[in-house]
Amino acid sequence: MTAQAIQIAGLRKSFGDQRVLDGIDLTVAAGSVFALLGPNGAGKTTLINILSTLVAPDDGAASVCGHDVVHDREGVKRSISLTGQSAAVDDVLTGEENLRMMARLSGYTAAGARARTAELIERFDLADAARKRVKAYSGGMRRRLDLALSLVATPPVIFLDEPTTGLDTRSRQALWAMILDLAAQGITILLTTQYLEEADQLADRIAVIDRGVVVAEGTAAELKSRVGGEVVELRDADDEIVRELPTDGTVHGLRAAIDQLDAAALPGASVSIRKPSMDDVFLALTSGAATPAATAVTASRAAEEMEVTR
Repeated sequence: MTAQAIQIAGLRKSFGDQRVLDGIDLTVAAGSVFALLGPNGAGKTTLINILSTLVAPDDGAASVCGHDVVHDREGVKRSISLTGQSAAVDDVLTGEENLRMMARLSGYTAAGARARTAELIERFDLADAARKRVKAYSGGMRRRLDLALSLVATPPVIFLDEPTTGLDTRSRQALWAMILDLAAQGITILLTTQYLEEADQLADRIAVIDRGVVVAEGTAAELKSRVGGEVVELRDADDEIVRELPTDGTVHGLRAAIDQLDAAALPGASVSIRKPSMDDVFLALTSGAATPAATAVTASRAAEEMEVTR
C-alpha cells in the first residue's frame, strides 16, 4: 500500500441543481483513522459513495490504494470494505451462517470459511449468539456482525458510514474499541459521523465538511485550538448551562467574560471555565443548520438519503 491510502483532489458532485460536493481535497494516511464530521446534507455520504465506486464524480480525481475510482473500479473494490448506516445482514440466517456465506462468496474453501467464521465470532464477541437468527439480535450485536462481515476478506481500507448511529452508549464504546483495534493492525479507516465525541476519541485526523466543502482539517487538538481559549459557562441553580462565552484565553478576556455572565446571573447561579470541545469546533466551523450530535441524532436524514438513492 502507498503511504497515502486515499487521495482526493478537486472532487465535485451535483444532483440536479444541488451542488453536494464543491471541490474536496483530502489525503488519508495508510493505517490511520480519518473522520469526516459534518451536519446532515454536508456531503459525507456522497463522498463515501464516490470513493467506494457507487457514484461517479462530476469532476476531480480520487484514488484508493493507488486505484482510480473511475478508471480502476475493480481495483478499488478489491481494496475496500463498506459498512453503511444500517446493518446489511440477513435476518433469516444465523450470525454464523451470515459469516460463512460471506466467506464462501469471498473465495474461501468450505473449511477456510468455517475457520474464518470461528475467528470472527470470537473476535467480535458473538459466540453466545452465533447460532441464533439475526432477527433476534440487539442493535449492538447487529452492528458487530455487520463489521465482522466487512472484515471477512480483511481489506486494507474500510469505510464506515455513521457506524454507531442508533447504538446505546455501551455498544458504541465497544464498537469504538474494535475500530481502534483494527487501526492498530494497520487497516486504514475512513468514517463519517455526527457524534462529536466519536471523532474526538477515534480519529487521528478530522475533516469538518459543511455544504460540500472542507472548512477545516487537522487533529482534534488542532481544531479545538482554532476556536480560541477557554469557554466560560454560566449554570443555573439546577446546574444546567444557561449561557456560554468563548474567550481569547487571556486573563483580561476571562475576566471580561466572567463579569458579563455575572451581571446576568440569577440567584444560585455559578460560573465555570472549561477547555474548548468538539461541540465548540462544530458550531464555530459549520453553518449551524443542524444541531450538533453531541446527543443522539434525531434530525431527519432526508438530504443524505436523497444523495444515496439518486
